[in-house]
Amino acid sequence: MGLLDAFKSKSFEDPTLGALHYSGGRWKGTLSLPPHGSVPLLLSGKRTSPDDQALAIARALPGNYEGMRGEIAKHLFDHYDAYREAIDDADPQDRPESLPRISAPNDVWPHLEFERVLIEPLEGVQTLELAYRVAWDEEHTLGAWIRDWRVFELCGSVGP
Repeated sequence: MGLLDAFKSKSFEDPTLGALHYSGGRWKGTLSLPPHGSVPLLLSGKRTSPDDQALAIARALPGNYEGMRGEIAKHLFDHYDAYREAIDDADPQDRPESLPRISAPNDVWPHLEFERVLIEPLEGVQTLELAYRVAWDEEHTLGAWIRDWRVFELCGSVGP
């Protein structure tokens, strides 16, 4: 083993998630998440392997996502609604040229792009973050922070 071998990207093969590669302090791969398709997956762990709990959450996510979408949509819609109210109250020259008109939580989905799945400790507890880019707030990525398959916070400007 040469001196530079310690700096090479490590690989891990998970029977469910497939190939994961260690880079930048996280394990990276992709996850099939209907209806979004294949999405970036980032997991906490040591250089030797991903965290077992992070792996378990990632494996269970596709089966739990559909049941969480209504709650996520509500949080995203609340963010949109507050953003729209602030824009409506702003001077006309300070308003963006286009803002989607969304009238109900489930109407948010056509106005966003799924950014990534991140699973890492937050305050010592493995936490799932689902990150979205939304049409009404182009400056931020919104992250739904989830524990026990429930959203406990929606945060703006999240990043890995």
